[in-house]
Amino acid sequence: MRAAVYRGVNDVRVETVPVPEIEAGEVLLRVHSCGVCGTDLKKIHTGSHSAPRIFGHETAGVIAAVGDGVRDFAIGDRVMVFHHTPCGQCYYCRKKTFAQCNDYKRVGCTAGFEPSGGGFAEYVRVMPWILRSGGLIHIPDGVPFEQAAFVEPVNTCYKAIHNLNLAPDETVLVIGQGSIGILLASIAARTGAKVLTSDLYPARHAFAANYGLDHPIDASKEDVVATAHAASEGRGADAVILAVGGNALIPTAMNSARPGGRILLFAATQHGEAIFDPAVVCMDEKSLVGSYSSSFLLNGEVTDLVFGGYRNGFDLTRLITHRFSLEDAVEAIYVASNPGPQSMKVFIQP
Repeated sequence: MRAAVYRGVNDVRVETVPVPEIEAGEVLLRVHSCGVCGTDLKKIHTGSHSAPRIFGHETAGVIAAVGDGVRDFAIGDRVMVFHHTPCGQCYYCRKKTFAQCNDYKRVGCTAGFEPSGGGFAEYVRVMPWILRSGGLIHIPDGVPFEQAAFVEPVNTCYKAIHNLNLAPDETVLVIGQGSIGILLASIAARTGAKVLTSDLYPARHAFAANYGLDHPIDASKEDVVATAHAASEGRGADAVILAVGGNALIPTAMNSARPGGRILLFAATQHGEAIFDPAVVCMDEKSLVGSYSSSFLLNGEVTDLVFGGYRNGFDLTRLITHRFSLEDAVEAIYVASNPGPQSMKVFIQP
């Protein structure tokens, strides 16, 4: 089969590799669509993982083979797959911090080499614990593969909004209107809160408007902090979500929040030092919190939203601006790594 193989820092090559062999309790998935995620890109550009590997974890396709003992799934079934699942029993799972579970950190999908997701390939092997933990999900008739591939990223966003405990009388500021920022903002809006969106590019606000986000802040011209205060009777936003990587906008996020407000870091996945005023946390009582990856407790609500939303105003395929064949996966990674005003979600489709 063909696959986009990570060979080292900034080195991805489309190669011919063996089709993964499955064992008892496993399935082989023929990939239809796989979204290119920012975490895939960070791994490729930083060399945080050993090579060779096949990345890609926002995956949907058709079951091509089933191993002995597999129940509830058959050849020809349309499915999406999570690349890791929690054990549900450890201390971290009991505390509902599933992303810190040791089992959760063990990837259970692979297209060969080390398990790393594997969606940038024609076939993916899905290991037994993924099936046992509910990580393989049937796609209802009429829902496109592309829409279904959003289940995993939507879960990560849904979890973040769920943990913020937003109220209808609150004001939320989402900084960054890439595809993830739009997902976060649109899910926040479903709580009834007033949602402000900030981005440097008016074109991105046009995408956001498709999801009912009608309080844009043009960060190239407007003072984001001042606008957030003006939109909330001078207090500042009750919650601020930073949906862009890097530390430069952390002060903006913290200054945009009211005393006693919450600041959520969603894309700060690179370790290092960041500078902020500690008195803002202590004296102003602002809470600096994080959210990473998905929560399987929310999977039912997430699948209802994604699958039901396709016909009810939550068509996520409208976020896809670029579709590439597997043979053009290197270009897909380049485009996703260098987003412009008109680029949103990039998909690879074997």
